[in-house]
Amino acid sequence: MNALKRILGIVWIVLGPTLILFLVMQALEKINAAADGIARTNTTLQWSIIIIIFIPICAGLVIFGYYGVKGEYDRLPRSSDDL
Repeated sequence: MNALKRILGIVWIVLGPTLILFLVMQALEKINAAADGIARTNTTLQWSIIIIIFIPICAGLVIFGYYGVKGEYDRLPRSSDDL
C-alpha cells in the first residue's frame, strides 16, 4: 500500500504543472478565437480568473504528492489517541 502511495505521489507532482500548462494552452486558444472588442476582453477576464483560481489547487497537488513520495502518509492514525 505504501508503494502505491509513493507512485500516486509522483502522479500528483506531475499532474499539477501539467494541468496549469493545459489550462494556459486552452485559454490562449479560446482568447485568440474570440471576436475582437468586448467579447475578447470578457474571454480574457474569465480565463484569467480560472487560471488564478486553479494555480493554488495545482500547487496543493504538488505538495500533496511531495509528502506522498517522502513517506509522510505511510503511517496514518486510526484514532485521535494515536496522534
